[in-house]
Amino acid sequence: MIIRQLLSLIFITVFSISGWAQGDFPEKPNPPRLVNDFSETLSEQQERQLENKLLAYNDSTSSQVSIVLINSVGPYAISDYAFQLGDKWGIGRKDKDNGILILAAMKDREVFIATGYGMEGAIPDALAKRIVEQLIVPNFRSGDYYTGLDQATDMIFMLASGEYQAAEQLSENGRPSGTFPFILIFIVGFIILSLIKNRKDNNNHMGGKHGGVDFFTTMMLASMLGGNRGRFGDFSSGKGGFGGGGGFGGFGGGSFGGGGAGGSW
Repeated sequence: MIIRQLLSLIFITVFSISGWAQGDFPEKPNPPRLVNDFSETLSEQQERQLENKLLAYNDSTSSQVSIVLINSVGPYAISDYAFQLGDKWGIGRKDKDNGILILAAMKDREVFIATGYGMEGAIPDALAKRIVEQLIVPNFRSGDYYTGLDQATDMIFMLASGEYQAAEQLSENGRPSGTFPFILIFIVGFIILSLIKNRKDNNNHMGGKHGGVDFFTTMMLASMLGGNRGRFGDFSSGKGGFGGGGGFGGFGGGSFGGGGAGGSW
C-alpha cells in the first residue's frame, strides 16, 4: 500500500514537471513582437510604446532586447526559464548572440535579465543586478511596471551601445577609435564615483535610500558623449525619431549562456 502511494506520488510529480516542460514556454510570437505581455499587466499604449522603442533600437543597432511578462515560471528557477526561453525564441542575431531578455513572472514577483553570449561583456552580471535592484524592483514594488521597464531598457541601451560602436569602428578602421576609449573610461569612472558617493547620500534618483547610480544624470551624460549623441535620445520612451522602417522582422537565432541577474519585489 505504501509503495503504491509512493509510486503514485512520483508519477504525479513527474507528470506535472513534464507538463510544465512541454507546455508552459510560450510559443514564439506570430507576428513577431519584442514586447510580449502574457500576464496582461501593461496597457495597450504602454506595450506599444515599449515595442516602438525596442524596435527602433533593433533597427539602429541589430541588437535585440525583448520584454516578456508571464504569470509564473512554475517549478523552474526564473534564471533557467529565461535562458531556455531566450534560446527557444532565438533572441538576438545568430552570428553575434546579441540578445537580451527581460523576463518578469508577475505572480511569482520575480524578474530576471538574461544576456546573450555576445552581450555579457557590455552588460556583466554585476551591472545587470544593478539595473534590476535599482530600476526595476523599486518601480515594480510600487506598481509602476511600465516605468521600471522603460528605465531599465534605457540603461541597457546605454551600456550595450558602447561595445557595438567600438566593434564597428575597429572593423572599419583596423584599429580602435581614438576617442572612444576615453569616453568609455569617463563613463565607467563616473558610475564608480556615483556608487561611492551614493552610499553616503540617500537622496538619489535611481536607488533611493539603497544607493546606486544617479540614473537621470548618467543618461544625460551618456547621450552627450561621443557616438551616442543624437542617437540615444531617439529610443527613449518610444518617442522621437524611429529610424529603419516597418514592424519587427523576427528574432535572429541568438543563444544564451548563463549571463544575467535577477531579483524579486
